[in-house]
Amino acid sequence: MKSIFYTIAATLLLVATVSQLHSQEKKHLSYEQIFKNAEPRLTKSLPTIIGWADDNHYLEMKKKDTDSVQKVYAVDVINGKDKVFRDLSIYKYLVGEDINPSAPETHNDTYTKLIYIKEHDLYFLDASKKIFKRLTESEAEEKTPIMSPDAMFVAFTRNNDLYIIDLLTGEEKRHTHDGSDVIYNGWASWVYYEEILGRSSEYRAFWWSPDSRTLVFYRFDDSKVPVFPLFSSEGVHGSLENTRYPKAGDPNPEVRIGIIHPGDSQIRWADFNEKFDQYFGAPIWIPNGKEVIVQWMNRQQDTLILYSIDPQSGRKRAIYTEHQQSWIDWFESIYFLKDNNRFILRSDKDGWSHLYITSMDGSVNRQLTSGSWNVSSLLFVDEKNGFVYFTARKEASTQTDFYKITLDGQNLARLTFGESDHSVRLSPNGKYFITTYSNLSTPSKMALFTTGGKLVRDIADSKTKEFDDYHIAYTELFRVKTPDGYDLPVTWILPTDFKENNQYPVLINIYGGPNSETVSNSWGGLRSQWLAMEGVIQISIDHRGSGHFGKAGVALMHRNLGKWEMNDYIEVVKWLKEKPFVDSTKICITGGSYGGYVACLALTYGADYFTHGLALFSVTDYRLYDSHYTERYMDTPEENPEGYKNGSAMTYADRYKGMLRIVHGTMDDNVHMQNSIQLIDKLQDLKKHFEFMIYPGGRHGWGGPKAAHLRNETYRFYYTYLLEKEFPENLFK
Repeated sequence: MKSIFYTIAATLLLVATVSQLHSQEKKHLSYEQIFKNAEPRLTKSLPTIIGWADDNHYLEMKKKDTDSVQKVYAVDVINGKDKVFRDLSIYKYLVGEDINPSAPETHNDTYTKLIYIKEHDLYFLDASKKIFKRLTESEAEEKTPIMSPDAMFVAFTRNNDLYIIDLLTGEEKRHTHDGSDVIYNGWASWVYYEEILGRSSEYRAFWWSPDSRTLVFYRFDDSKVPVFPLFSSEGVHGSLENTRYPKAGDPNPEVRIGIIHPGDSQIRWADFNEKFDQYFGAPIWIPNGKEVIVQWMNRQQDTLILYSIDPQSGRKRAIYTEHQQSWIDWFESIYFLKDNNRFILRSDKDGWSHLYITSMDGSVNRQLTSGSWNVSSLLFVDEKNGFVYFTARKEASTQTDFYKITLDGQNLARLTFGESDHSVRLSPNGKYFITTYSNLSTPSKMALFTTGGKLVRDIADSKTKEFDDYHIAYTELFRVKTPDGYDLPVTWILPTDFKENNQYPVLINIYGGPNSETVSNSWGGLRSQWLAMEGVIQISIDHRGSGHFGKAGVALMHRNLGKWEMNDYIEVVKWLKEKPFVDSTKICITGGSYGGYVACLALTYGADYFTHGLALFSVTDYRLYDSHYTERYMDTPEENPEGYKNGSAMTYADRYKGMLRIVHGTMDDNVHMQNSIQLIDKLQDLKKHFEFMIYPGGRHGWGGPKAAHLRNETYRFYYTYLLEKEFPENLFK
């Protein structure tokens, strides 16, 4: 602790001295430069690289001076020369003015066959034959169309039933017939959409086999799931939007797994009992299409089984089982080797996230990586040369690097460099990689390397020549030790003209959820410079359950949401208050969603340490949040009543003091405004003073004019309570 303090003390003395010199020598940024990207610009956009054409050409989306629209170019890795790779805008004459040819709903790999939606109907473009035709014409809406890998079929949902169209003949076949307001075939129940399949699924719950011969889909029965109403104030009478939303402890949707073939109408049901209290993760097809892997998890979420399903009979067999005392996360992906029998997955069962190779018959079960660090993602397996390529946070828990290791778990090698955070795009066969990298004080750069570690060429630097002419606030990453030995990662941005004998307000920006790291050694942009120029110390903190300390740290949150977040944030605030340059009467915390939950706890449970807060679309009591997310960490309210009570902001409302602004959208379908309303009700009964801002029609976050309004009102809050000076209305328009 002392060594950290003395290091920072020395740093601050240096910062104060350098700050005074810089303020004389360098320019200060303007509002227009920070918020409107006005000239002279200090940073510029990096190329938009969207993938690879092959091992020797990467794909870049751009618009040249001679282009009327953006096109995709294939760029030679060696010399940087480019040529048009894909230009769908040339088909505008075929698809008409109402359709953007460059934005299909689904397409084949070569973009020669594409599906579009216009006024809820499907349209098909065969670019090679220059044929464009309408596929559907119904009053109902066609949703989530996905083309088969061989581009012979397109599957979609209509009125919660599953359909397939033969693209050669145009014949439409209806494969399910019981869709209703509580039965969904191939359309996800809300809790699956939000927590398991993910919002990027757009509710799609069906998946083609690689050989296009089979489609697996999930059938949801929401009849026992309680309805939650969202009120829309639009119009004269308003309206209700009803969602089947299971809160913690509520009945979940019943799920059946169906398997269909485009050419027949028979449904083969996988061998599961839908009446069991269970969850299913996204299925993963074996590359040869002969089996599909289904992830099964019990309601307690402490046991996960991978089942192989025979698509002809629906019979299942268990191929992998994992159990943990706290909880298990879904496998984001499973990488199958070419023999279709062995696969690699990422698990944190040894306390850290690592790669394991196993086999369908259980004869192989071997750990590839190990150590007190986390693998982030598996990118590619080069079986020919025996290498596995992956990203990990090994050098430091605050930065991601790129590595390779041999298939026998030997010869681990780092392929990226420096004290920077790297985001990597690997070529299809592992010959080259592009890294976009930065650190706290250095804007992003992009470079291309061989996987042997040789620099091929620098692609771009987002820093302009004007960057060094301006005074950029000092940023530092360091650790604060808790009394029980956790070195918590912290970053701060000090005021631009920092003077150690001045006192400054503190703004802590957090998220705080389990295994959710926010402190990283990466460039954060210029937005933070405005408050730095105005004289605010800006801080980010990660607690012991954020992932930096492995699953053992994260698992401390089991049945204890709120406890360790508050413990560790308070320890850092205690540390801050010892600094003579910190104004302890102005310690503000802000966050959204889980971060809003933490902000509410900070101004109630932690009211002796935090003086101001902004809580956006916050959970205030986990009895009000969804079953799958909440019970993963807390078990059910019946099993863990004390944990729910101790983790609720309402429990500590009587401690509230300072100033909390509560912000919520009226139609938030994720964290219901009910959470904020119940906290407000409690605070009112206790005669507490606070602020409340609602956004009519707002979901879980929002854009447009209301996003600008939220930004301006947030800054107004900072000016009023932290800076105690007039809000510059003329700038924030």
